[in-house]
Amino acid sequence: MITDTEIQTALPALGRGNAAVITGAASGIGLAAAKRFAMMGMKIVLADIGGARLDDAARAVSAIAGDDAVLAVAADVSKADEVDRLAERAFGAFGDVSLLMNNAGVGDNPGKPWENRDAWKRLLDINFWGVVHGVEAFAPHMLASARPGLIINTGSKQGITTPPGNLAYNVSKAGVKTFTEGLAHALRNEAGGHVSAHLLIPGFTFTGLTEGATEKPAGAWTGEQVVDFMLEALTRGDFYILCPDNEAARPLDEKRMAWAIGDIIENRPALSRWHPDYKEPFAAFMKG
Repeated sequence: MITDTEIQTALPALGRGNAAVITGAASGIGLAAAKRFAMMGMKIVLADIGGARLDDAARAVSAIAGDDAVLAVAADVSKADEVDRLAERAFGAFGDVSLLMNNAGVGDNPGKPWENRDAWKRLLDINFWGVVHGVEAFAPHMLASARPGLIINTGSKQGITTPPGNLAYNVSKAGVKTFTEGLAHALRNEAGGHVSAHLLIPGFTFTGLTEGATEKPAGAWTGEQVVDFMLEALTRGDFYILCPDNEAARPLDEKRMAWAIGDIIENRPALSRWHPDYKEPFAAFMKG
């Protein structure tokens, strides 16, 4: 296990006394990240929709970092003005922000492509536009500070392999992937190149989005495991932080992703992995 000293030597942005802003911080991966960064001596801004969960999360993180090092802000990331106010409060409380983790998201299923327009828009406003709003509100200040900084956006394997089941969610996370790739390119071409972007791609993780689960399924990782893996990947300079879980190791994910891009290269039907005509070829590919 990599030590905090090794992490902070490799990643000055995560140094003691620096400030981290995390959206979706009241539960799951966001809360696990907030606690882990607090243990590393960072100041923490927790952002989530208001209510008891955010209050409880703030108390839990304050128990680690101390009350003076924690700020909880109720914010709906789908609303740019609320994210702008989050930035104002974060910079006002702690000065510079060294880490932005755009993690807020929902897993609602609006249904088919021609159904529930408002529900589709709401999901995209949170999962995709929430990330954009975070970058718009924080990146200019992080660049102006001329200090090392990290922007981590939470994507999903579903934004890469796009399995049937929740098209709206897949679309939102595919958008986050593409946006973060472009963000990384733009940031490394800024003077100094001191702020970098990274795409967190969790595997099966027990979070507030885990549908119908009251306790962690055996195949799922915890939020803490995801954060530990993320930190190790960041020290290597990884952009794509592709997390395994207890059901899918990296080689399995790689083959599924290779098949997905092969649909274009081989001119197969869309989502051929789930097409009856390609059931046997896909099985053979995975065994090969």
